[in-house]
Amino acid sequence: MHFRKIKHRREEVLISEPIDCDAEGNSLTIEDIYSSDVNIEQTAELKINSEKLYKFISEELDRREREIICRRYGIPDENGKVTRPMTQREIAKKLDISRSYISRIEKKALEKLRRRFDER
Repeated sequence: MHFRKIKHRREEVLISEPIDCDAEGNSLTIEDIYSSDVNIEQTAELKINSEKLYKFISEELDRREREIICRRYGIPDENGKVTRPMTQREIAKKLDISRSYISRIEKKALEKLRRRFDER
């Protein structure tokens, strides 16, 4: 009975199962051959946090703060339009306000977003 249960498993191969040995006697596994530098956990966490950030930007920031943050960091705006990241000076020129005012608005907006992230 036991052999019938494990018969279908004979063709299954575990990723951590040794398939060979190197010259020093260390086992070589499929996992070693197909390993990747991509960390799935970090990638998923980054995606989740990015989605939260977009949500928080639309919920927490007023129109001017949102525009400055989106232009400053190259984040898609509410219309989905993405611009290249701009300097404070470029944004100030485009909005016809001082660079120092852009800096104050940016600092205030980033603090709002940081507080929102800390709530979670």
